[in-house]
Amino acid sequence: MKQLMLGADGLKDKTIIITGGGTGLGKAMGMGFLQAGANLVITSRKLEVLEKTAKEMEAATGGRVLAVECDVRDYSQVENVLSKTLSEFGKVDVLLNNAAGNFILPTERLSANAFSTIIDIVLKGTVNCTLAVGKHWIKEKQPGVVLNILTTYAFTGSGYVVPSACAKGGVLSMTRSLAVEWGKYGIRTNAIAPGPFPTKGAWERLLPGDLAEKFDFKKRVPLKRVGEHHELVNLAAFLVSDFSGYINGEVISIDGGEWLQGAGQFNGLEAIPSEMWDALEQMTRSVKGS
Repeated sequence: MKQLMLGADGLKDKTIIITGGGTGLGKAMGMGFLQAGANLVITSRKLEVLEKTAKEMEAATGGRVLAVECDVRDYSQVENVLSKTLSEFGKVDVLLNNAAGNFILPTERLSANAFSTIIDIVLKGTVNCTLAVGKHWIKEKQPGVVLNILTTYAFTGSGYVVPSACAKGGVLSMTRSLAVEWGKYGIRTNAIAPGPFPTKGAWERLLPGDLAEKFDFKKRVPLKRVGEHHELVNLAAFLVSDFSGYINGEVISIDGGEWLQGAGQFNGLEAIPSEMWDALEQMTRSVKGS
């Protein structure tokens, strides 16, 4: 079931901007959008990586890809992306805010500058891109779609990734707020909260050495596996397509149930072996009978 759910024309003639689109999940989603007929604009701070990715994508799909260097923390660079997109494709239909950064560290080990860096990339960068594209849509009286990539700990918070949790929580709030405020303009704003979807570069940076193996995500997921990229790609493609035209202000988790596993006080009891459950059951019955 790794084929594209929408087919070759599901996103035909749509122009989609993806921040952080040169590698990882951004690249995977971009490839899926191209296969569904979209035009693509990918951005990041590394132009060389973007241009290489653009060539790979065009060769694989026959689609059109524009690579534009951009630091989303700088509003003028974001405006440049919009300008070049309009020059190349004449319009923009979808903004996918995917650019992110993270540190996995005890919070007391972080400098104020490190904290600010994550807030600036994840929250301020998402705001910059959304404002630039949203203002354009409103001015031109054009409908559009904003899709933000969150994390499931945006709902709950999480230790050791506090700057990211704060920033993603802000993006979550913005997603729901703008869905209400900009709905009247025909602008839909939704988000995806992925669980563990391994990407070589990101996981090696966040969990170097053998930490990724020791911190086995599969054990934390009720489905006992990590996500496959095509599963996220299909969800993203659906949410930016016209097929989801009545979905607005929603945040969809795609994590195999991971965050729910951690939310319940007693979910950790799955570690109890069957024979111990037998003994516990007998103890419970004896108490009830007394």
